[in-house]
Amino acid sequence: MDRVEKIRAMLKETPGDSFLQHAMALELIKLGNENEARNLFESLLEREPGYIGSYYHLAKLLERLGETGKAINVYEKGMGEAKKAGDNHALSELKSAYEELIF
Repeated sequence: MDRVEKIRAMLKETPGDSFLQHAMALELIKLGNENEARNLFESLLEREPGYIGSYYHLAKLLERLGETGKAINVYEKGMGEAKKAGDNHALSELKSAYEELIF
């Protein structure tokens, strides 16, 4: 059983598990299934906006898809969530990627 199959099986048991959903999205990106990965990230962040790590990966995915405006919005929202959580490391990573995109 490969990683995707294992994660899918675990998600069937606990479909609202944000860690598993994030991990599945990352695996899907590796396989080139960007649309499914995007949907997973978006639903995860809608349900749990404080899952900060997903903002970076979703925004990078949107950048690759040529959706720069949406990527900027995701970075901005992620930076706001990182500030609220006091996560300076995530804030720094999001800010760096954001500035690289807009400048």
